[in-house]
Amino acid sequence: MKTYKYEAFTRIIEEQIRHGILQSGDKLPSIREIKERYHQSISSVQSGFEYLMIKGLIESRPRSGYFVAEKRDENIPEARMKLSPVIRDEEFMKNILLTSKRISESSSFNTAIPDDLLIPQKLILRTMQEVIREKGASLLRYYPSNGLEGLRKQIAKQMAIYGCSFNSDELIITDGALQALTIALSSVTKAGDVVAVDSPCVFSILEVIANLDLKVIEIPVHYRSGFDTEYFRKVCAENEIRALIVTPNFHNPTGIRMSDETKKDLLEIAEDYQVCIIENDMYSDLYFEEKRPSSIKSFDEKGRVMTYSSFSKTLAPGIRLGWLCAGQFYARAERAKFALGRSVSPIYQELMLRLLQENSYERHLRSFRKKLNQQAIQLLEVLRKSFPEGAYFHRPQGGYSIWAQMPENMDMKKFYKYCESKNILFTPGSIFSLSDRYDHHFRVVFAERITPESLHLLNRTGMKACEFILSGN
Repeated sequence: MKTYKYEAFTRIIEEQIRHGILQSGDKLPSIREIKERYHQSISSVQSGFEYLMIKGLIESRPRSGYFVAEKRDENIPEARMKLSPVIRDEEFMKNILLTSKRISESSSFNTAIPDDLLIPQKLILRTMQEVIREKGASLLRYYPSNGLEGLRKQIAKQMAIYGCSFNSDELIITDGALQALTIALSSVTKAGDVVAVDSPCVFSILEVIANLDLKVIEIPVHYRSGFDTEYFRKVCAENEIRALIVTPNFHNPTGIRMSDETKKDLLEIAEDYQVCIIENDMYSDLYFEEKRPSSIKSFDEKGRVMTYSSFSKTLAPGIRLGWLCAGQFYARAERAKFALGRSVSPIYQELMLRLLQENSYERHLRSFRKKLNQQAIQLLEVLRKSFPEGAYFHRPQGGYSIWAQMPENMDMKKFYKYCESKNILFTPGSIFSLSDRYDHHFRVVFAERITPESLHLLNRTGMKACEFILSGN
């Protein structure tokens, strides 16, 4: 720490004032006396006196010199303001925990994010370091509001390979999938409008709809076709539906894949009734069969489909980077995006551009899909063998989720109480709807690493469920 020459005398004066040797109003030695006593320049002595004045220890009196400052009782008002308690939405917090709480690797079947051991940590961190070295301080500036041009072109190129062609200028890079959904809905709706969703519907989508003050109608998914198009047509005929939010490929939570025929029918109905389709394409890269399924956007010739996705489910949850293809609604979407934030993280944009260009992302997906498929098969085998007769577990063709349906005579409160006592976490079906139609359903996620202990816990849980039914609950 830097020291000053004047401290030779100011330190002594401070101590004398503190110990009462110098009292309020006492006159201090003159500048000349201090100069001669401590062998300092006049400017140093003056600086020392100014320092003591700033600290409030001394004061200057014109033509008289320097004196110890008078002690004044400062009537500082005490802040007596009482802070109000923070009020939280208990139902919202409960749902957050049901979808994100993690107790252990072996017993958590509720979080729809990839396990740490399934994330290509070395690849991501190495690539980040390369980007930081090359881009340097430019990563600290704003990037274009609609996203890095090279990244938008790379995403459009990737989607074209899957048969979904669109102009990269239609793309907006977003801070994750939920921001993309919020932008899409803000572009085509206003408070009080009615939107439709596939049902069951993931909790986060329902929250976005609620926060935008929109009304919602649920359209059931079907295990075989993927969607109840006839019911959707009826709803459109009876209501002014502004948008439909749908996850056609490896739907969360059911894992269902919509058939191409249903996708085309859905698009035709939307065009007939001027409904915007907002397509969640987040899980399409996680297919277990030979090729990636088609998106609804690939059949869209009039720009009525907005498609969004992100890399949090396929790469790592902490990479908050998504995209929205806004089609004919681009102008409104661009303004909505700007209102939510000037720019998306430059480091994540550069990271994803590099991974896509070098084909590293695709190589990761191949091994990731294989592992997810293996784990889905392992869990299904145990679930189907150990749970009661009459229980149904839908075999997913991709994604993260197995959708479970229990017999009607199962006491689900007892079931969940048992699971809670053993720290086994499923996601109850009730949070995927505004109704009670899925109270006998739950979601099993296979994105965590499956261990022998995981399978043992599932087996015991299934046997306990059988006991509940045999004993008449």
